[in-house]
Amino acid sequence: MKRRFFLEKCMWSAGVLSASPFVTYGYNFLDDGSASNTSDLKLSLAQWSLHRQFQNGNLNAMDFASISNDTYGINAVEYVNGFYKDSGEDERFWANMKERADKAGVSSLLIMVDEEGDLGAAKEKERIKAVENHYKWVNAAKILGCHSIRVNAFGASDRDAFKSSMTDGLGRLADYAAKENINIVIENHGLYSSDAQLITEILKQVGTPNVGTLPDFGNWCLTAKWGSTKGDCDKAYDIYQGVTEFLPFAKGVSAKSYNFDNQGEHPSIDYYKMLKIVKDFGWDGHIGIEYEGDAPEHEGILLTKALIEKAWKSLD
Repeated sequence: MKRRFFLEKCMWSAGVLSASPFVTYGYNFLDDGSASNTSDLKLSLAQWSLHRQFQNGNLNAMDFASISNDTYGINAVEYVNGFYKDSGEDERFWANMKERADKAGVSSLLIMVDEEGDLGAAKEKERIKAVENHYKWVNAAKILGCHSIRVNAFGASDRDAFKSSMTDGLGRLADYAAKENINIVIENHGLYSSDAQLITEILKQVGTPNVGTLPDFGNWCLTAKWGSTKGDCDKAYDIYQGVTEFLPFAKGVSAKSYNFDNQGEHPSIDYYKMLKIVKDFGWDGHIGIEYEGDAPEHEGILLTKALIEKAWKSLD
């Protein structure tokens, strides 16, 4: 089946997401129509991949689990707390979300937590407040059956002060989360959080097994908060080195994607090189699709999924 036909069959129809009539379920259908077994590859879908559709109301965030499985054939998901701000402390809401995911046959892996304060704030009062703000998301993750919440490593501007403060804040949150068997994972999101050497030093200082990383293929800009390496970053950590250094601490992997060329390849990130690093490391957890490009989100997710499957198969 030709790639163009595949994408056209799965594209948006009149601006509304329709269920994909062609789901690969662990197989990558190549241009010659052959199927390549990728049964050792476990994919998840990050909710941010559809953030525009959730934000404009085209999709309901409560339906995320069923959307992931029914439309994309992906039976594991990563939630974003921003779509559930008013429900963070509502245990009945999260129990209902767990029922929805179970009904859809979907595993809930983690909650990505943003805008709850800086765990590495220089002032102790601010730092403790940020730690406590994250408690509700630990509790929500526990109810959902997640293994982790993803946090941001932001805070003090001085490197040494940040290291000390982040070690303290992360350690406090990890102690709370350990009681619920939840991991606390840091994703590279710009500034010091994208300095892999620094972050791994902090993790070693905290020294508890429930702290780790969520290496993201894209966000390695050292000069901007939320800084991606899409192409407009002044100074970036080497993206392949960063993923390599984060992997020994990883509780998940985030396959960030931006824009694709006409052949379905990804010019700004060498997916073959990146996935070789992941596969050679022996990673056997999920790889999360997180599309953040300019094309329609539905198309971007399909392109990312197809490229991961193709690249993964090529490494056999």
